[in-house]
Amino acid sequence: MIIVYGDNMKKILITGARSGIIGNTVDKLIGRYYIYLSVHTSSQLKYVREKYKNIPNIECLKLDITNKDDVLKVNDLDIDIYVANAAIGESGSIADIPIEKIRNNFEVNVFSNINLLQVILKKMINKDHGKIVVIGSLAGRMPLPFLGVYASTKASLISMMESLKLELYLLKSDIKLSLIMPGLYETGFNKLIIDKKYDYMDIDSFFKSQIEYIRKYDSLYLKLFEMKKLSSITKKIVKAIDSDNPKFIYSAPFYQYFTSKIINLFI
Repeated sequence: MIIVYGDNMKKILITGARSGIIGNTVDKLIGRYYIYLSVHTSSQLKYVREKYKNIPNIECLKLDITNKDDVLKVNDLDIDIYVANAAIGESGSIADIPIEKIRNNFEVNVFSNINLLQVILKKMINKDHGKIVVIGSLAGRMPLPFLGVYASTKASLISMMESLKLELYLLKSDIKLSLIMPGLYETGFNKLIIDKKYDYMDIDSFFKSQIEYIRKYDSLYLKLFEMKKLSSITKKIVKAIDSDNPKFIYSAPFYQYFTSKIINLFI
């Protein structure tokens, strides 16, 4: 691919862009946008700089959304499209997950994401132009045992974006807003979250006597439902980025989206 830089090339800021679904998405955007590709840590920054060192239209930077100094970097960027993907996940029973883990999950996925979004959104409102693409999760739409904390952070983010959509309408703003709702994809993220609960549940939990059953359930759940190919969701993200009039909600894979709808009919 021949990549040509142009001053009129739209500029995208993507958070949490080390790998996985977003890493796959970036590959579809190369050559068509100027990409500010941000990651959480210095070690991740080293990795992505090496990976994209021959791509002139990608600028890699460290952007820990919980770090005030990192967030200030955004003031110096000219951003047409913002893709909010930074997230972490905690797992465990609501009955005994350490409260500090709940606070931290909300700090990253909700408070820090909204803080950064406000910084970018205010600039977009002032120039009456821009696009925001927020990565939610189908987990935020359905009850999942031992994933209530992570799911509730995504549910909060989803609810806020639904409100923001109406608020932008009242402003008669030209800013476009899209919410991406991925299901389960095999990127390593789901297993990482699910396994976190065993750090303390193995030691002290109301469910300690059921740990082996829960482990087997987790393994079967991922085996049955994780999608190995990422193309169905990356196509949705690219469509939200490319479209002049994107839909508000994009979701994939369809069968998981449909399942979430059915489950919600009975709860």
